[in-house]
Amino acid sequence: MSRPEDTLRRRSDRNGWLLSAPALALLVFAASGPLMIVLVYSFLEKGQYGNVIWEFSLDGWVGILFSRDIFDGTLNLADAHMTIFWRSVKLSLLTTLITFTLGFPTAWFIATRPPAQRALWLFLMTIPFWTNLLIRTFAIGEILRTEGLINTALLKTGLIAAPIQMLYNEGAVLVGMAYVYLPLMVLPLFAAIERFDMRLLEAAYDLYASRMQVLRHVILPIVKPGIVAGSILVFVPSLGAYVTPRILGGGKNMMIGNFIELQFGQGRNWPLGAALSMTLLVIVTVALLFYVRAINRSGSGGGSHG
Repeated sequence: MSRPEDTLRRRSDRNGWLLSAPALALLVFAASGPLMIVLVYSFLEKGQYGNVIWEFSLDGWVGILFSRDIFDGTLNLADAHMTIFWRSVKLSLLTTLITFTLGFPTAWFIATRPPAQRALWLFLMTIPFWTNLLIRTFAIGEILRTEGLINTALLKTGLIAAPIQMLYNEGAVLVGMAYVYLPLMVLPLFAAIERFDMRLLEAAYDLYASRMQVLRHVILPIVKPGIVAGSILVFVPSLGAYVTPRILGGGKNMMIGNFIELQFGQGRNWPLGAALSMTLLVIVTVALLFYVRAINRSGSGGGSHG
């Protein structure tokens, strides 16, 4: 490489760093800074009325899995904490599965419409984002409540004699989260399916493949990046959901986000809340690493087939 080309490359690299400097500074001070404060708080003593005492302690991290007896100070497994973690992961996985089950045919339908109609269908999919999450959650509550749309319709048709209690349980939380996060699954799936070469379907059918074989061996492997992206976009916010479990769960079906808020509020245990926050961050990071690994595998697989 000649010297002028070397100089141009260094100048281009320097200009690139200068252009990205504001964004990097924002990430460091607005994102990494608060996270570092939370990390430091997780290793401190809790104050009597909230806040922290600046003395090193691992009680916050120990409190994630264990609870200390108030009489003899012995440690016991925190069953309630484990229940909250399990409920959060379970509902997040179920939300991801439900949104994929509903979102895949929806995305396929939109992607196979004529180009002039796709924009309209995508526009309709984004309408829920125009409304605040709190309002959308209350709307779901109005549908599921005892005097809501579903119970009213069932009572008028005579299918039930008394209203069914649909609110304030895990089912209501699951329905609410599936409704809220469905567009986050549909949009990445649509982007992947839109690039799908439909001639591959004709080739598969010409080779006497069944519909299930075409789905498993042709469609799903090719649109896998969209599936993984949509799953991550749904699973991550579902895991830290706060508004939906609080309203539709009625405070009886607490998830990690609600538990963290409780520690910083009424619980007055900031180190435990900080440790829980960092634990949630670790879980999300692992999910994102899984996403990157799956995408890399898809890329290398696609390259080898090509």
